[in-house]
Amino acid sequence: MEKIRVELGERSYEILIDSGILSSIGERLLRYSVGKKIAIVSNPKVAELYADRVVNSLKKEDFDVSLILIPDGEAYKDYFWAYHILTKLLEIGFDRKSCLIALGGGVVGDITGFVASLYMRGIAYIQIPTTLLAQVDSSVGGKTAVNHSLGKNMIGTFWQPSLVWIDVDTLNSLPEREFLSGIAEVIKYGIIWDKDFYELLEKNKNKILNRDKHCLIKIIKRSCEIKSEIVSRDERESSLRAILNYGHSIGHALETVTDYCSYLHGEAISIGMVYEARLSEMLGFLNKEEFERIRKIFKEYGLPVDIPSVLDRSELIRAVLLDKKNLEGKIRIVIPEGIGKMKINFEVKVEDLMRVINE
Repeated sequence: MEKIRVELGERSYEILIDSGILSSIGERLLRYSVGKKIAIVSNPKVAELYADRVVNSLKKEDFDVSLILIPDGEAYKDYFWAYHILTKLLEIGFDRKSCLIALGGGVVGDITGFVASLYMRGIAYIQIPTTLLAQVDSSVGGKTAVNHSLGKNMIGTFWQPSLVWIDVDTLNSLPEREFLSGIAEVIKYGIIWDKDFYELLEKNKNKILNRDKHCLIKIIKRSCEIKSEIVSRDERESSLRAILNYGHSIGHALETVTDYCSYLHGEAISIGMVYEARLSEMLGFLNKEEFERIRKIFKEYGLPVDIPSVLDRSELIRAVLLDKKNLEGKIRIVIPEGIGKMKINFEVKVEDLMRVINE
């Protein structure tokens, strides 16, 4: 089993990665100081595939288990469904020692963490991410949120999980589009932090796309290591952690203006990373060869790289202007100066952003 520790003092926790470990979560949970009441939050698709294994594992260790389902999709990561989960917890008699488990992708992980941070002012929760994107990104770091019609993740908290339990076998059932969505975030880590990792992704494209188990464990572990190091150094995003937002200014805006229905998160971020790299090239920080190399890797992995011509550019700009990373009316974007080297929270003029988006 691969182990990574996120060092955050009393909020530190482990990320454990292996294959075939889903049915061992009950035994593992005995090591934690949580009560016997457990609620698993999931969606119908994931629950049909994996809930029985998790429930049986917990019941075997005498945990009192409830299953709470929410609809599948980013459009349901909102306050209404968070309130629904909170109501269920009250109905089943959750207390401060009770524990939530997020079984699913990023939507399930985000809303479960958000609820855990609110219920009785904070209870323990565990992440069991079942998508590649959640395994390498959203399950790690403690950012929780729900969406608003005016912006993605605008209502949220920082609340660290007690454990991240990653079984790579869950990726076997992941649809190709969802798998590629996760690859976008994996590529991001290479661009923002580790040039050698980026080159590994270039050279091992076929193995990764064929979901070679050993290769997947390797890239998931390295992605988690990078994010863990960044989060350990800047938990609340006062400086360095902003590097993880690369591609998200334009990417989140794309999701917002399409009502979270047209793009998976990784698809929107793929487009965002390409356009934000182009912005860097236009401003003279990134050379043309590096920009083309960045654009090429997303295309070779089958990810989108262009904003559709039918999309209203002015609406997209308005969504970027509402991004929570902006400060005092100034647009702040993370842009690459080279693969493995980033410019954090660079202030961008609206006209430069419009020029790039209108290309």
